[in-house]
Amino acid sequence: MSNLSVNAIRFLGVDAINKANSGHPGVVMGAAPMAYALFTKQMNITPAHPNWINRDRFVLSAGHGSMLLYALLHLTGFEDTPMEELQAFRQWDSKTPGHPEFGHTAGVDATSGPLGQGISTAVGFAQAERFLAAKYNKEGFPIFDHYTYAIAGDGDFMEGVASESASYAGHQKLDKLIVLYDSNNICLDGELDDAMTENVRARYDAYGWYTALVEDGTDIEAINIAIEAAKASGKPSLIEIKTVIGHGAPTKGGTNAAHGAPLGAEETAAARQNLGWEYEAFDIPSSVYADFKMNVADRGAAAYEAWTKLVEDYKAAYPAEGAEVEAILAGKDPVAITAEDFPALEAGFSQATRNSSQDALNVIAEKLPTFLGGSADLAHSNMTIIKGEGLQDATHPLNRNIQFGVREFAMGTILNGMALHGGLRVFGGTFFVFSDYVKAAVRLSALQGLPVTYVFTHDSIAVGEDGPTHEPIEHLAGLRAMPNLNVLRPADARETQAAWNLAVNSTSTPTALVLTRQNLTVEEGTDFAKVAKGAYVVFDTEGFDTILLASGSEVNLAVKAAKELVAEGAKVRVVSVPSTELFDAQDAAYKEEILPNAVRRRVAIEMAATQSWYKYVGLDGKVIGIDKFGASAPAQTVIDNYGFTVENVKAVVKSL
Repeated sequence: MSNLSVNAIRFLGVDAINKANSGHPGVVMGAAPMAYALFTKQMNITPAHPNWINRDRFVLSAGHGSMLLYALLHLTGFEDTPMEELQAFRQWDSKTPGHPEFGHTAGVDATSGPLGQGISTAVGFAQAERFLAAKYNKEGFPIFDHYTYAIAGDGDFMEGVASESASYAGHQKLDKLIVLYDSNNICLDGELDDAMTENVRARYDAYGWYTALVEDGTDIEAINIAIEAAKASGKPSLIEIKTVIGHGAPTKGGTNAAHGAPLGAEETAAARQNLGWEYEAFDIPSSVYADFKMNVADRGAAAYEAWTKLVEDYKAAYPAEGAEVEAILAGKDPVAITAEDFPALEAGFSQATRNSSQDALNVIAEKLPTFLGGSADLAHSNMTIIKGEGLQDATHPLNRNIQFGVREFAMGTILNGMALHGGLRVFGGTFFVFSDYVKAAVRLSALQGLPVTYVFTHDSIAVGEDGPTHEPIEHLAGLRAMPNLNVLRPADARETQAAWNLAVNSTSTPTALVLTRQNLTVEEGTDFAKVAKGAYVVFDTEGFDTILLASGSEVNLAVKAAKELVAEGAKVRVVSVPSTELFDAQDAAYKEEILPNAVRRRVAIEMAATQSWYKYVGLDGKVIGIDKFGASAPAQTVIDNYGFTVENVKAVVKSL
C-alpha cells in the first residue's frame, strides 16, 4: 500500500507540473517517501480544522517543490486542494501557486519563500510551542504539545540564514523541531560538489543538534525509526535522507534536468513504466485515498477531539488560565491593550524615542503575558528589554527577553514563525541601518500578514561618529516601498506610545518603528489619537500659505523653524508625518484637510533619502533630505553640515 501511495504523490506532482508546463518535479519524486512517512506515521493534522493550534506544523522549506505539499493536502482531504486545483497548478487565481503561500491555501503553515527562510521559520514555530507549553500546560493537561517538521534541501543549507537559525536553535535546545534533509547532491546548476563539499551533519552536530543518516530515501520504515529516535534525543534534529532527484525518471533522474523543468510526455511515460504506475494523469486509486484517510485524516480527527475535551476540562480546572487559553484559541490576545494604558505626557518632556519605546513596550509587557521579544545583540542600545525578566532559554522557557545574538536575518524569520504559530505578540530589534540584513524576513512578515513589530533604532545621520556605514539613508524609502508594512517614525514620546499601541493591536500588518538615539522634545501639538491617521497638524497659523512636513526628529526642527518664520510675519502650518502608509490610506477629504491643494509652498524635512516626499510637496515644493551617504563626526556637526538647521529651513522656505 505504501508504495502505491508514494507513487500517487509522485505522479500528482509530475502530471500537474507537466500540465502547467512549469515547476520542479525532481524534489516531488525524490522526497515523496519521506513526506509519506511523515504524514501517515507522525503528523497530527485534521482537514476539518486546518488551523487547530495544537496541530503538528509542517514547513516545506524547499518551497519550489510545492506540488509535494499540494499532493499531500489533496490526498488527506483538505478542501482547498481538490483535483481541480491540482490541475490548475501555477495558474491565475488557483489555490496551488508556484510556492506555498500562507493564508492562501488551507493546510499551508508558512510561506517558505526564498531558500533558507522555511527552515528558519520552523525554528520560530518550535520556540512558540515551547513558551506556550511552559506557560499554560499543567500536570495532566498538555494543551500545547506538538512538533514542528520541515523538509529542506541542499539549497537551504547553503543559505546563510539557515546557519544563523540552526545555531540559535541548537543554543536554545528546541527539541521539538525535526528537519528532514532531502539530500540528493544536485543543485539547479549541476552537481552539489560544484558548490559545496562540507559535511552538513557534522556542522549541525557542532550546532548542538541531534543528527542521523538514512541511506535509502525510499525506506519508509527506516525514515520513521529515525524520526522516533529524533523525538527522544532532547535536541533539535536533522535527519539526512539520501534520495535521488527525479526518482524513477530514466534519463533525467539523478541530474539537474529534473530540478526546475517539467519531465515532458516521453520521460513521464518512461517513469510510469519504471515505477509501475499504471494510471492515467490525475487518476488516483481509491485505496490511496483510503490510506490517507485512515492514517492521516482520521488519526488527526481523533487527536483533535481528544484535545478539545482536554481543553474543556482544563478550563474547568484552571479558570483563570483557561480564559487566557480561550482567547488565544479565538485568535485574540489574552488581554487587550488600549490608549488608556499609556501614561499621559506633558509637553516639554525630552527623551530619545528609543527610550520612549522601552517605556511603552514595558507598559504592554506588564499587562499582556504573551508579549515577548528581544534584539540581535543590541538590547541595551535598542532599549528592547522587558524589565524584571531574564533571558529565555531551555532552562528558563518562560522568560520573555530573547537574545537572538548577532543574527538579524534569523531573528526576523524566527519572529515570523512565532507569529505564524499563534498565541503570541512578538518584536525584535536592531540598528536601523541593519534593517538591510533582516529585510527579506520583513518582506515575508508583510506577505503573510503577520503583525510582527520591528524596532529599528539609531535612525539617522545623528548616529554621528560611527560614520556612513552606520547611518541609514535609503532605508526609510526602501521600507516604505514594501506593501503591507506600516513604517512609523515618531516625533516624540507621545507619538512613540501611539505607534506601539497601533503595532500591538495590528492584526495583519507588521510594523517597523524607526527610533532616535538623541533626545526629542514632546511638542504641544502632537496627538496620540491622530498618529493613526499617519499625518496631522501639530502647529498652525490662521491663513497659512506654507506647509512644513516632517517625521521623527525633524518635527522638532520644523516647529522651531515655523515659530521663527511666524515671528517674522510668515503664516506656516507644520504637519507631522509619522507614517506615510497610514496617511496614504486616508480618504481624499482628510488629505485635503491636512494638505490643502491650494497651498503649493511646501517643504518636507527628513534626514533620509528624498524620494518618499515628492508625492506630497509636488513640483512646486522642496525636500530637505539626504541623497548621499553620511559622515563621521559628532552628531550635531553632521546634522548642521547636512543642512538640518533652523536657518537652512527658513532659507529654503523663503526661496520658494
